[in-house]
Amino acid sequence: MSRSAGGDCLYIATAVGQAERDSEMAERIAEHKARRGERWQTIEEPLDLAGVLRREARAERPILVDCLTLWLSNLMAGERDIDAEIDTLVSALYEAGTGPKLAGPVVFVSNEVGHGIVPMHPLARDFRDHAGRLHQAVAAVADSVVLMVAGIPMTVKAP
Repeated sequence: MSRSAGGDCLYIATAVGQAERDSEMAERIAEHKARRGERWQTIEEPLDLAGVLRREARAERPILVDCLTLWLSNLMAGERDIDAEIDTLVSALYEAGTGPKLAGPVVFVSNEVGHGIVPMHPLARDFRDHAGRLHQAVAAVADSVVLMVAGIPMTVKAP
């Protein structure tokens, strides 16, 4: 896990390691960091998303996780048990009968990959299917869900 100093907001980056292999991704990451500014502390965590959320959530500090689909890619590349990892994340967020478990607000960014045709490659199909289950599980415990289409927010689930 890598950290950078910052202020009263937390950015959890799951795109760890991509910058070293991809100069275009390195540029994107630099732009994102510059746009966020001094208020944001950054933690880079490719796998243990639930652990970081449990450790770092505070009532006074919003958390932005960018992004769930990169996290999923990392899990798949690491040959992790995807269903178990999703369950661990959801259990960090919410407890049945009790409600939300984290002290402060968390916003997840993700990519919707299920609106296109069924991919021809088995790995791509697995990714799409896992992403669908991940999104459904997180959306089920989220207070709200917003789908962005052409820069326009579409409320899927209202608070």
